[in-house]
Amino acid sequence: MDIADWRKKIDEIDRKLVELLNQRAHAAREIGRLKKNTNLPIYEPERERIVFANVQEVNQGPLPGRDLAQIYERIMDVMRKLQKDEIVPASKSATASDTELDSDVND
Repeated sequence: MDIADWRKKIDEIDRKLVELLNQRAHAAREIGRLKKNTNLPIYEPERERIVFANVQEVNQGPLPGRDLAQIYERIMDVMRKLQKDEIVPASKSATASDTELDSDVND
């Protein structure tokens, strides 16, 4: 395969990753709803250790374990934010980051 073929393959893999990450995000939001209803904390270090162990166990490389852990740290940061947003929804009022168009649409 030449570079164009490899890039096509990467593009295909990226599409699959996006789909899988969104499936994971959906599951994390649902867990956030359950946590809200049962007053469980968003941050659960023991669960995160289990996730790290699970992904390290199935990793066959060439991605080094340390790099995989960094990727998963970021994924879990984003998923925790989704859960936090599920438990404490962002205000519907205009914020400093809203554009003029946003304010017009939201009024």
